Amino acid sequence: MTSDLETPEPDQPTIRKSSKKTTLKNQLFLFCVVTILTSLIFGFLTKSGQQAYDAWYDELRMTRNWVNYKLGLPLAGTPDLANRKQRLSEKGLKMGAPIFMRIFKLESELELWMRGEDGFKLFATYPICRWSGRLGPKLKEGDRQSPEGIYTVRQKQLNANSRWYKSFNLGYPNIYDKSYSRTGSYLMVHGGCSSIGCYAMTNEVMKEIWEIVLASYRRGNKIFTVHSFPFRMTARNMRVYNQKKWAPFWQSLKPAYDLFNIAHVPPKVSICKKAYQFEEASKEDNTHAQDLQKHCREMTIGAES
Repeated sequence: MTSDLETPEPDQPTIRKSSKKTTLKNQLFLFCVVTILTSLIFGFLTKSGQQAYDAWYDELRMTRNWVNYKLGLPLAGTPDLANRKQRLSEKGLKMGAPIFMRIFKLESELELWMRGEDGFKLFATYPICRWSGRLGPKLKEGDRQSPEGIYTVRQKQLNANSRWYKSFNLGYPNIYDKSYSRTGSYLMVHGGCSSIGCYAMTNEVMKEIWEIVLASYRRGNKIFTVHSFPFRMTARNMRVYNQKKWAPFWQSLKPAYDLFNIAHVPPKVSICKKAYQFEEASKEDNTHAQDLQKHCREMTIGAES
């Protein structure tokens, strides 16, 4: 006879049902983890997967300088701006020398080269605080793209009273851009770390660049050239971005990168049949510092990557 005080048997079917649900959730979670890990592993082992990862990593890196600026942190790679005289002396360079610049979007860097006794020497690599848009050339007014290509700067393109501290106009669109009906105006290198199509530096960095540019003009150098690249055209970067829409355009800029790296003298540049054409220049030649012209010349060198 069963006592009324006896505890009833637990509901066994209910426990089994709950246990099945828990097991199912655990299996689903494990399946998701395995799927994600497998996708990542196989992605890294394939060429396209590695390219996607590298491009994703680059996207994060491109915003680093701007984030640091907003947090009040120093921009990595900023030269010792207070010690310019010593820096010039150590490299055998003098204020007033002819200058040349290279811009690299991906790395957010601007190189300033100055002519020494034996070609151009790298005086400084400055961090670009901010540029806008994505990798690729500027196409039209209002697209907020920072330009890529070969540009020349005359003294009339300088603006000492720029809204964003001091600035110089890159001269976009050049005759190459115009041949493709590209539009835009007032594409600058300036201070202020804010960009809607320009290359923005910190004010301290822009002050040094400005003074070097002005000294060069005052010494009689009427023009300087700026090569604006999407990235340093290394084997790694050319591989990572070789399937992008603008890969053929970037390939057309690569000879300028290669020729300068070989000789440390900016190559001669002309526009031939709506394409950039580059030719090696000698260390004594200063014809690279001229406005672009439409001219087809016989090539004298083919640079290897």
